[in-house]
Amino acid sequence: MSMLEKFLAKTEFESYEDFINSYSVKVPKNFNFAFDVVDAYAETDKDKRALVWCNDEGEEAVFTFSDLKSMSNRAANYFKSLGIVKGDPVMLILKRRYEFWICILALHKIGAVCIPATHLLTKKDIAYRNNAADIKMIVAVNEQQVLDSVDAAAGESPTLKIKVMLDGKREGWHTFHGEYESFPDVFPRPTGADAVSIHDRMLLYFTSGTTGMPKMVQHNFSYPLGHIITAKYWQNVQDNGLHFTVSDTGWAKSVWGKIYGQWICGSAVFAYDYGGKFHPTDLLKLIGKYKITTFCAPPTIYRFFIKCDLKAFDLSSLKYCVVAGEPLNPEVYRQFYEATGLKLMEGYGQTETTVAIATLPWTTPKPGSMGKPVALYDIEILDQDGNVCDVGEEGQIVIRTDKTRPVGLFDGYYRDKALTDSVWHDDIYYTGDIAWKDEDGYFWFIGRADDVIKSSGYRIGPFEVESALLEHPAVLECAITAVPDELRGQIVKATVVLANGYTPSDELVKELQEHVKNVTAPYKYPRIIEFVKELPKTISGKIRRVEIRDKDAKAKG
Repeated sequence: MSMLEKFLAKTEFESYEDFINSYSVKVPKNFNFAFDVVDAYAETDKDKRALVWCNDEGEEAVFTFSDLKSMSNRAANYFKSLGIVKGDPVMLILKRRYEFWICILALHKIGAVCIPATHLLTKKDIAYRNNAADIKMIVAVNEQQVLDSVDAAAGESPTLKIKVMLDGKREGWHTFHGEYESFPDVFPRPTGADAVSIHDRMLLYFTSGTTGMPKMVQHNFSYPLGHIITAKYWQNVQDNGLHFTVSDTGWAKSVWGKIYGQWICGSAVFAYDYGGKFHPTDLLKLIGKYKITTFCAPPTIYRFFIKCDLKAFDLSSLKYCVVAGEPLNPEVYRQFYEATGLKLMEGYGQTETTVAIATLPWTTPKPGSMGKPVALYDIEILDQDGNVCDVGEEGQIVIRTDKTRPVGLFDGYYRDKALTDSVWHDDIYYTGDIAWKDEDGYFWFIGRADDVIKSSGYRIGPFEVESALLEHPAVLECAITAVPDELRGQIVKATVVLANGYTPSDELVKELQEHVKNVTAPYKYPRIIEFVKELPKTISGKIRRVEIRDKDAKAKG
């Protein structure tokens, strides 16, 4: 029996309808990913490859499941010696270091709560997280800025008791390497009260906070099984293949693509640890060098790719490519397909979910569409009165949980029942995302509910206008927002970062406006265009349209 067959009643499906009707997950009551997947592989196939890691300094390493079993056991014993027990919140600030995988597995084995975080956090960010989640231990990369920020926040963080850095020496810090290696590589599975159940809290993610303070999204120990669909039926990972999801370990996208579903399906994961500026040619070279078979990245990466000469790189190992994070511009889809012969398969989900809507192997991609709802997710689009929207009618994406609750759906927002109840009530989870559905059942993203523009009775989604602008060679990045208008209620504004070789001018404003009118419905064109050097973004790279709106409101008012 394969690993996948341990958890699925049926693994292969003849059609989308067969998948929706027949897919089911067997969830053991005491499932623990570290023991039941990683250690299980180590017992049955000790040389099976799990992780291929390299950095931009020429270092590389390959880890088998046996390696990770042994190393995570040592780390679990080490963390226990420092006082970490079941239920303790631990924050990992490890970038793309291979130690992330060792540490997260160790925390799963103990039953501690893992809180992945980005290295871009400031003192204020860290102090907020420490106190919001009662963080007891932080494990961090040995980078001056990260260590300084943790130390600066420590004085305002009464629950923080233990600080661990990967290498080096620093007052008040333990050193992971040089300490954990001395501990036994055997860690017996906890029993009794120390054992985990699928309902115990396993992960906490702080959302990126595009509109307010970050929320704490909590997932339980069944969560990894929800990502079987993400890996097997969306990313289409291969047993003994090598999957590459572009993501820092501080983001939820990392556990979507760098550990759970991929390993359950038997695919190794690839990690590229780079410290400097992103260069698309570096990624393209790595695909050929390491023979990566499946690839996942946000549209921005593919936009960079198509500006390169893709024929100059060996991409022959690639079998499947997917895209998520924001809707895909159809022009990017077309150019990538012409250069590689690979169709980009879009997907949609949130930190609160696993992949929920996707272009699956049995469906033909429609560039710009998220695809169709996946198995287990009962998804509809509702209008403001709670009625199911007709074909072509815009409304909010919701997940019904009255008949079934998808494996992998979050347990609510930690310590915020009011917020949880505001988005999840009457057995309906309201995603806050606006979309419409076509006659074939494909979903099309419009924008966040707060971002949709209402002008002269029209509802205008920012993505369609942004997508139109991005087709113009002068536009590198852009954000569409609403500006109050006495006559129309709101009008469309474009905040634009220009590509190299272009300079702001009245003539360029008119040219971009005419371009949008020709590409999409004329009423959607931006009546205001502002050129800026950079867009305001969250630390995860999402555009903070709320900041643009607030700035405009203050300027007007």
